[in-house]
Amino acid sequence: MASAALSQLVTFAILARSLGPAEFGLFVQISAVTAVAVQLCGLGASDCLLRGVSRDPGSYARLLGHNLLLIGFSGGVLVIGGVAAMSSWSRIGSGPSVDMTTLALLFLGNVVLVRVILLVETVFLGLGRVQAANRAVVGFALARMAAAALGCLVFRVTSLADWALWQCGGNFLYALLGAIWLSPLGRPRFAILRAELRSGLLFCSQFVGRAVRSNIDLLAIGLFTSIETVGSYGVARRIMDSSYLAIDALNRLLYPRLARESRNGLHLALPIAKRALIAALALGVLTGLTLFLLSPTLPALFGRDYHDLPFFVRCLSGTIVLIAAWAAAVDLLGASGRQDVRAWILNGANLLGSVVIAAATSQAAPIGTFIALYAVDGAIVLAAWLALLRLARRSRSHVAALARASPVMTGP
Repeated sequence: MASAALSQLVTFAILARSLGPAEFGLFVQISAVTAVAVQLCGLGASDCLLRGVSRDPGSYARLLGHNLLLIGFSGGVLVIGGVAAMSSWSRIGSGPSVDMTTLALLFLGNVVLVRVILLVETVFLGLGRVQAANRAVVGFALARMAAAALGCLVFRVTSLADWALWQCGGNFLYALLGAIWLSPLGRPRFAILRAELRSGLLFCSQFVGRAVRSNIDLLAIGLFTSIETVGSYGVARRIMDSSYLAIDALNRLLYPRLARESRNGLHLALPIAKRALIAALALGVLTGLTLFLLSPTLPALFGRDYHDLPFFVRCLSGTIVLIAAWAAAVDLLGASGRQDVRAWILNGANLLGSVVIAAATSQAAPIGTFIALYAVDGAIVLAAWLALLRLARRSRSHVAALARASPVMTGP
């Protein structure tokens, strides 16, 4: 995961230097929308695959077919809707215009193909093949870096239109490689599993809300500052997104185990979640402090035109600690099947948080944006752990009541 994060940073550096602040700023804004769309693509079916396969490997074929059908249906709608929406948005923004072909390639590559690629990792995690999952993640990061290096440094790509073609082609080739990796596991059985749709939508809605909240600042800043400022802020945000990978790596390893341990009661997996909290906080503090100290050197890597980059990175570095603090709690809620509670917490915070961030950005960008970001993540920390501890007490009491009643139930 560290190598994946480093590869991603190198990719951003190559693109930022080659496209320049204006074109890169436009790319950042479009990527903010595709980051939301990719969470909708598949309608959350990856969660039922991860839970189902980790508990019953024999369910792989039907869960894979369920995923592929939903990715295809929802992906088509998202590409068409995304192109229409961003065509209108680009006309009112302050940056350069973008044609529909470029938008279609960006949405196809960053939404549909990325969702297929992420599905490969999910399958391997569900089967307990962590090394294969790591290979899929690191390989994708290296493939994106190779595409950026080949396109920008060798073939001199300097426009968003040309990069959209390179990126979509690279993602397509890697998706084919992922299909080859999965082929020995058996063919999918194509059918929509209606019983899994509600759980998938609840799971999906949480990440859609998080993606909206995580990207609303990128869109709002574009309305109140220059496109060059959006470019600097976008680089800072992408650096922060890469810095979360260490925490995500820890959580993705623990999620199948949390699902198994919580099968007979959520409280049984609580000790694991608490140990994960300590480890995640240590990772968050170390990562945030490292970014804070290294921020003055970043313009030398991404380009001297990104003047505000060190300031933005320092202001955002502390958010990593807050995300580390709530990640373990929401993962246990999801792994134990309490997607309803998890959805209420994340969707509520993300919905209200998006409004708060947009309002704060409109009033005092970018300082207001930073204050709002910290406030929203702090609220999620409190809500997630309070809800988890309450449900753990209920689970423990329920199991104890069943134990007390069992002699009566099994007696003569």
